[in-house]
Amino acid sequence: MTRSWQHILLASAFLMASPVSAAGDPEKGAQAYGVCAGCHALEPGRHLSGPSLARIYGRKAGTVEGFVRYSKALKQSKIVWDEKTLDAWIKKPDALIPENLMPFPGIPDAQARADLVAFLKNAGAKGGTAGAPAEGKRQTPDLPHLKQAPAENQVKAIRYCRDSYFVTVATGKVLPYWEFNLRLKTDSSANGPAKGKPVLTGAGMRGDRASIVFANPAEISRFVQQRCE
Repeated sequence: MTRSWQHILLASAFLMASPVSAAGDPEKGAQAYGVCAGCHALEPGRHLSGPSLARIYGRKAGTVEGFVRYSKALKQSKIVWDEKTLDAWIKKPDALIPENLMPFPGIPDAQARADLVAFLKNAGAKGGTAGAPAEGKRQTPDLPHLKQAPAENQVKAIRYCRDSYFVTVATGKVLPYWEFNLRLKTDSSANGPAKGKPVLTGAGMRGDRASIVFANPAEISRFVQQRCE
């Protein structure tokens, strides 16, 4: 037998004995899920910036009930989430579905992706991976319960003058904000403010000093009074 054939046989034996990639570890995947948790919850029906990932495996892309912010590209992709498509999506979303709206650069490490896919395969499903839903809930950020806001955060009036907002809270204190530093938001979830009772919260983005959260958009125009004293 020639040396070249010996090399070929040895290489073939090595490939047969060694898997191309190790199977995913759902326990490690629960830790890797931390990169997803800021935008995706695992509880069914709980949507954040992105849709809930509960029971994602085997589901057609862009079809989670109650989530309405999918890109047209994702909804028209006809992709079904399985090990292959999830791996490709997590590796580089734009490569799998161009012009999607997910601002995520991807995970280049193949083993980390395999672990995350193994975790997501049963996450949120009945009888799923032991410990996975609890781990996901621990990592998913909890939004504040705005109905329980203290008096110093309960907004009673908002006055707008020139380039400034003057926010009166329940303690009687008036807080001035440059208009570009104050964000007006809405939260219609169970944790959101009661109707007609907006809440002043901390800044959510760089450059902001504070946010005022309303129960629905109609309240914003009713609350903000444009006048100078």
